[in-house]
Amino acid sequence: MDVHNIDEVAPFVTKDGSEIRELLAYRNSCIRKQSLAEARLPPGASTAAHHHVETEEIYYILEGEGRMRVGDDERQVGPGDAVAIPPGARHTLANTGSGVLKLLCCCAPPYEHADTILDDAPAGPAAE
Repeated sequence: MDVHNIDEVAPFVTKDGSEIRELLAYRNSCIRKQSLAEARLPPGASTAAHHHVETEEIYYILEGEGRMRVGDDERQVGPGDAVAIPPGARHTLANTGSGVLKLLCCCAPPYEHADTILDDAPAGPAAE
């Protein structure tokens, strides 16, 4: 059985600039087709606008407040909100609160730096 506690997982910075702790993925468990990580953004921070060629993501907000943009849609998010991010959709998340923004990120297939494409232009419609 693979069990990893968040307090024992070393963080790393993703290509988009968020600090994550990968709880379960092929790198540390029997899981092969997805990954689960906790991400943290300090107050005032945001991820770089980016998209993934293959990966679809689900963000689940645990703590804090943020401004989420997926394609042309933008809205405020907070605890209990789940955000669907399809492959190819440009997206970014900004911490608009006074505390750390914490969220779970589910990725299928698992997160890879090579599948993260930084977008020079502001987030817009899904890539073709």
